[in-house]
Amino acid sequence: MATKGLATALTLYGARTLTLSQAAAQAGLSETEFIDQLERRGIEVTESERAAALGEEQTAHAD
Repeated sequence: MATKGLATALTLYGARTLTLSQAAAQAGLSETEFIDQLERRGIEVTESERAAALGEEQTAHAD
C-alpha cells in the first residue's frame, strides 16, 4: 500500500505543508484511513484535525 502518493502525502503532512484533509486526498484515502497510516509510522496527528476527521466520519455514518 506504500504508494508514491501515500509516501509523499505522509512526508508533506509530517512537515505540516499539507493539512490532514489535503494529505489524505493526495494519498487517495479517507481522513480516517490516513490517520491510521500516520499512526503506524509514528507521525503525530494534531488533536484538532483528529477531532474534525473523526467527527465528520461519525456524522457521515449517522444515517
